[in-house]
Amino acid sequence: MRLFFEEHISTGSMVLSSDTAKHIIQVLRMQVGDEFEITNGNGDKAVAEIMAFTKRDCTVNVKEIVHVEQHNPDISLGISFTKNSARIEWLLEKITELGIRHIYPMLTERTVKKSGKLERFQKKILSAMLQSQQYYLPTLHQPIPFNQLIAMDFEQRYIAHCIPEISRQALQQKKMAVNQRSLILIGPEGDFTETEVANALQQNFMSVHLGNNRLRTETAGLVAVTLLRYA
Repeated sequence: MRLFFEEHISTGSMVLSSDTAKHIIQVLRMQVGDEFEITNGNGDKAVAEIMAFTKRDCTVNVKEIVHVEQHNPDISLGISFTKNSARIEWLLEKITELGIRHIYPMLTERTVKKSGKLERFQKKILSAMLQSQQYYLPTLHQPIPFNQLIAMDFEQRYIAHCIPEISRQALQQKKMAVNQRSLILIGPEGDFTETEVANALQQNFMSVHLGNNRLRTETAGLVAVTLLRYA
């Protein structure tokens, strides 16, 4: 059954948002009596039946709302966005499919792109959530300075870097504790500075690597989330 997003869901008669209505009526050409699922991205889902529509509006009957339990591990990714927005959009799509909880655009000493198209990125995340049939929308945070992010409270903290002088362990050797919040940091294209890594280690981060190959920023982000997701 197709899945759509509505920020607010209520039982009974409900008028869909214009974007959803347009897609259902004009693109998919659904008809009165057709059913589909809707979610608010907070774990709630419901089956909606089309009752009436025009070219711009669609009224549905929302049946019982059910809350879906969150099964994905609580993983957050702090990553320095690259200049190439297309690469970042690819990363956001893939980690959303994997069930990432939080995404922190991170501002480091070597970060080139200080801001991004957050509204466009948010749409990519929403589309990936619906495509992968999930009911929880990942949170894309505002850009945050590195030192503020490493001071936040997470039970498990990892910083992946390529500095050979600083001891590192393979991330795949780490096992996630159940029900603990984890944060993995991926640096910019020029990597973290030694000072940044040292500051993270002082905040009880574990120094890790992602294998022998040198990875692009967005590839490293996907590999890191995958390793933590299936640890």
